[in-house]
Amino acid sequence: MTYAITQTCCSDATCISVCPVNCIHPTPEEPDFGRTEMLYIDPKSCIDCGACADACPVDAVFPVDSLPASQREYGPINAAWFADRETGPAPAGPNFHAWGEPSFDRTLPSDFGPLRVAVVGTGPAGMYAVEDLLLHTSAEVTLIDRLPVAGGLIRYGVAPDHLATKRAGDTFARFHDHPRVRLLLGVEVGRDVTADEVAAHHDAVVYAVGAPAGRRLGIPGEDLPGSICATTFVSWYNAHPEVAADAVGLSAERAVVVGTGNVALDTARILVSEPDALVSGDIAGHALEALRARSVREVVLLGRRGPEDAAYTRSELLALKHLPGVELVVDDHDPRTGAAIDGAEPGDRAALLRGVTRKTVDWTAPPPPDSRRIVFRFHSAPLEVSGDEAVRAVRVTDGASGADGREIPTGLVLRAVGQRGLPVSGLPFDEATGTVPHEAGRVEGMPGTYVVGWIKRGPSGGIGANRTCAAETVGALLDDAVHGRLEAPVAPAKAFQRLVRRRNRRVVDARGLAGIERTELAMGRRDGRPRVKLATLPELVEAARNGRRRIPG
Repeated sequence: MTYAITQTCCSDATCISVCPVNCIHPTPEEPDFGRTEMLYIDPKSCIDCGACADACPVDAVFPVDSLPASQREYGPINAAWFADRETGPAPAGPNFHAWGEPSFDRTLPSDFGPLRVAVVGTGPAGMYAVEDLLLHTSAEVTLIDRLPVAGGLIRYGVAPDHLATKRAGDTFARFHDHPRVRLLLGVEVGRDVTADEVAAHHDAVVYAVGAPAGRRLGIPGEDLPGSICATTFVSWYNAHPEVAADAVGLSAERAVVVGTGNVALDTARILVSEPDALVSGDIAGHALEALRARSVREVVLLGRRGPEDAAYTRSELLALKHLPGVELVVDDHDPRTGAAIDGAEPGDRAALLRGVTRKTVDWTAPPPPDSRRIVFRFHSAPLEVSGDEAVRAVRVTDGASGADGREIPTGLVLRAVGQRGLPVSGLPFDEATGTVPHEAGRVEGMPGTYVVGWIKRGPSGGIGANRTCAAETVGALLDDAVHGRLEAPVAPAKAFQRLVRRRNRRVVDARGLAGIERTELAMGRRDGRPRVKLATLPELVEAARNGRRRIPG
């Protein structure tokens, strides 16, 4: 019996580091690492030791023979990756790991005092940098986030029905109350303190602020009520405190999602899932109520290009194929779509659509009554969102006829065409790429200032991709420290905390964060759910202050 890696793979390579026979690829030394959708286990060399399953932070590794029906495809998917592919030879000797620590030197001189480093952002990128610093140096870390709760995209970006993926946050949470960490949540650089003030109180500053803005379509009508960015929708169903409970309306029978990436598929899946199936996750209470009362029965996914160029990963498409009570349809309006599916190689994305119903959809008719479905419409670009006071329809190109006026009636349009970073107060910014200009993580023209994650490399790669990204940045920081390129702080460590608390009386520390955690878990026990998230800033701050918020009932 061999093991297989499944849907929730985060690609952080923890499994690779514990495999005794080098059967998991690509490794961080191989060119494909960071470019594949997930990691893969070679069934020919797997020895069934289970070390990878024990080490996986997101429970993505299982014996092939015990995979449930919804994940059985992952056995062949793992095996297919190794077909006609050369991988490195098996390592010699027991307990030899093909992948160890990153190759840069972490050894600081024995008389080198502890560095004082500020990390701005508590998502995966920032926390991999924190982990790197704490485990390999004697650094003291000030961990800052503008929200009063930690987690970043793990808390507010991962779909609420992907609880296994969210478990990566448990790995990071162990550092929140580390003796060399000072947690300052609810603090915004540029509002409460300046970038210069943060830099003056630390040897180095690492910015891990992500890419929070959604890209625009640039078409008429995209700002009509009922047309919103998919990132807003994701934040809404994840109880982000900066998105109001009434920010999304679900009164339309048909929703149109522009895009075919993983975010687009996540939004489609949530919109048509049975609410009772979502109760076992940490979806926002207001979103659960809205989904129970919803009218949405059909979601249309618009792809500008064909299925061979779709941006989703195989795992996200497979999740749609196994969604109970939901029909998956490919609109066969353009002959190129069917040709791409039929002619695809077994490992191609388009091949996964074989067996999915293909038919030309009549958009003048309402969605089928008493049923739910997701429709892929490829070779169809949005031209205009129409309506008087709210969204009424989307006009799209029609590849089959060459016309540019096909209209799809809808009352909800979600734009899922990518994300971009926003300018960071006090740092240079490249408007074209939506990133901070840098060299190996070093911010241009600002010694002692670094970036990591999406604000560094753009919005690409999942949770695990941030591990190697953080390793590069931390390596650059330590190299600068050893060679005397960092300026010493101008004030003692506690001076920064006093400065922050003078300007912001609502700062949340590690004890406050623990209070939020206890409150949400207690509310979850009351409602028979894993957790009920506090969805507003006042609720979060109150729970942090009180240690444990009184749970009614």
